[in-house]
Amino acid sequence: QVQLVESGGGLVQPGGSLRLSCIASGRAFSIYTMGWYRQAPGKQRELVAAITNGGSTNYADSVKDRFIISRDNAKTTVYLQMNSLEPEDTAVYYCNAKLRVVSYWGQGTQVTVSS
Repeated sequence: QVQLVESGGGLVQPGGSLRLSCIASGRAFSIYTMGWYRQAPGKQRELVAAITNGGSTNYADSVKDRFIISRDNAKTTVYLQMNSLEPEDTAVYYCNAKLRVVSYWGQGTQVTVSS
């Protein structure tokens, strides 16, 4: 069992930055692929970025060159650095831990990009 708690969301102006954190409790954090997803009102949840246990990353096309995912296995934490934020990035952001068919989710943190 893995528990995930996100933090770092909030209100930011277009062009601004935020860093989301997700701390995991439970066993064997380092073996999980960690991901950030988001869900905007009226839309399906979508993958934003993911990082494997080996450090390989992948990003949604819409956030490439603006967002960076990283992990610190010693702190059992995964981060999402979000730069050059746009109103279209407004959503609830969820942390995910995945290992084969097992998947865990956090409660989500709201990110609002507005002037």
